[in-house]
Amino acid sequence: MTKGKAFGFGLVALAAVAGTVQQARGLVSPRPAAAPVAEKPSATGVAAEGRVVAYPGAEVRVGAERGGRLVRVLVEEGATVRKGQLLAEIESDELRAALAEARARVAEAEAEVLFAAADLARRRQLAEARILSARDLDQATRDLETARARVETTKASVVRYEALLAQSRIAAPISGTVIARRVDAGQMVETGDHAFTVADLGRLRIEGEAHEADAGAVALGAVVTITADGYPGRSWRGRVEEIPDSVTLRRIKPQDPSRPTDARVLAVKVAFAEPAPLKLGTTVDLRIAPGR
Repeated sequence: MTKGKAFGFGLVALAAVAGTVQQARGLVSPRPAAAPVAEKPSATGVAAEGRVVAYPGAEVRVGAERGGRLVRVLVEEGATVRKGQLLAEIESDELRAALAEARARVAEAEAEVLFAAADLARRRQLAEARILSARDLDQATRDLETARARVETTKASVVRYEALLAQSRIAAPISGTVIARRVDAGQMVETGDHAFTVADLGRLRIEGEAHEADAGAVALGAVVTITADGYPGRSWRGRVEEIPDSVTLRRIKPQDPSRPTDARVLAVKVAFAEPAPLKLGTTVDLRIAPGR
């Protein structure tokens, strides 16, 4: 090695040593290492918003069938009821009295039928013996027909009062849970007033709304991931079970205020593929896997 090259290597070595010393003394800041760039995972599928609802017929608003004062309200919200179970009763003392009177008239009319039938039989014997005129026999026949018609009329009154009395009973139309009670004992109600809501909470699904631009990517049977704000870090599986033939205006208010409320959406129905603790009416987020 020549003296020039040896001298050059020496200078490089001295500079390296000097730099190390200065770095150790804090005079030179070390070059920061490049931070790794985190890749944001790309979401796949169609994003949609939805709400937990009951299947058709699994949530029923129960109304009063006639007006009057409620004398009894027998259930609270959250109560489990059976189909036909009495929920409340409207005052019906006058109807009960009228029904009892109508039934008494039926018994009276039936007695008149027996009397008229016996009278007709006697008159026939007299007519056969030529003791009674044909006119008197015709009159006896008409009396029996009139008595029988009176029985039918009074029976119709009984049926009418029984129907009115049945309307005094507000009963559960399905088996399920009382999710709303809007009446109290002593309250006056009118025909059609909403008194209770009963729902079968074992028959729930989701009504979702996907933007109309994503309609072509949604397919029957597609897997759906369901999440809700009230259950952070948790999700449930579902499947698209119904897709309408047309788009409609948005009905679910978007949680993101920047999203338009008048957008046209595809209202898909999603069935739960596993048990979930979500309550009726809960707003959820959906991620629908790409259509097959």
